[in-house]
Amino acid sequence: MTIGTVGTNFIVDRFIEAARGAGAAVSAVYSRNGETARAFAGKHGVKAWYDDRAAFLNSAPDFIYVAAPNSLHYEWSRDALNAGRNVICEKPFVSTAAELEKLVELAKKQKRFLFEALTVPHLPNFKLIREKLPLLGKIRFVQLNFSQHSSRYGAFLEGKNPNLFNPEFSGGALMDLNYYNLCFIQRLFGMPEEIRYFANKAGNGVDLSGILVLRYDGFIATAAATKDSDGKNFVQIQGEAGFIYAASTSSNLSGGFILRTGSEKTPDGETYNAQDYENVLRYEAADFAAAFAAGDPRVCEAPLADALCAARLMDGARKDAGIVFPADGPAGNR
Repeated sequence: MTIGTVGTNFIVDRFIEAARGAGAAVSAVYSRNGETARAFAGKHGVKAWYDDRAAFLNSAPDFIYVAAPNSLHYEWSRDALNAGRNVICEKPFVSTAAELEKLVELAKKQKRFLFEALTVPHLPNFKLIREKLPLLGKIRFVQLNFSQHSSRYGAFLEGKNPNLFNPEFSGGALMDLNYYNLCFIQRLFGMPEEIRYFANKAGNGVDLSGILVLRYDGFIATAAATKDSDGKNFVQIQGEAGFIYAASTSSNLSGGFILRTGSEKTPDGETYNAQDYENVLRYEAADFAAAFAAGDPRVCEAPLADALCAARLMDGARKDAGIVFPADGPAGNR
């Protein structure tokens, strides 16, 4: 399994390490800037580098890994599929559900793999939480917090325009961090009856922080995320018979979680941890490599159905908060 990467930020560093750990080879890297591409290739010991989009897509890796700004995910994934490549696209998959619907149809037509590089469903601890969930009895309340003061926030306050805080690039706290929380909740409990998003917005319309509220039959889930301040990150699921608590972000669940039920002999409950890798991208990379080796793109159908549910929820949350991206207009019907 060979991979060509798009982008040169820290997440690409981590993905390359994870992909190699899963037995894949990185055959090429791309950046719009030739010097940046050359330097990044040298950093990772990759022989081929490109600043020409067409040449890169025709360099024939098995997969294109897309880690461009959010607003470019759709075009890169579309062009890669049309070039006959399989795709691994960083989260959030795309800017709108309409874009993802087109990609899913295209991947099916081309008989290619289309994966979202979203850690949550691949984490062993997430799978273990799903397994233990019935022990909590009837679910009553769910809380998640993912707070991460951005290193780019200072530049934003100085009047600069980093992609992360730019609606032109589909930026903001919801797209960057709360997407993990939303997917965590949706993968466990399905589609809610109602979704609301209460956001602290900047003058340019982007959300710097905010709280999602998802109403289910019998319980409420809240998901907070911030890029303008720090806080304690956690996941807590409360049921009538007990609770699950993880002192980590929904994106990694590092350190495991505590399960406490009414039948516990110790008041602190029991700790579970099924994860060994510090770089949690190893789990998704291993799943992608195994699926590709099996050779049937239909394995993507269920994950893509979940991704479409998440994309529709994201559309609804942004609409509720009045957050608008260029992709919501005519460009969103590309």
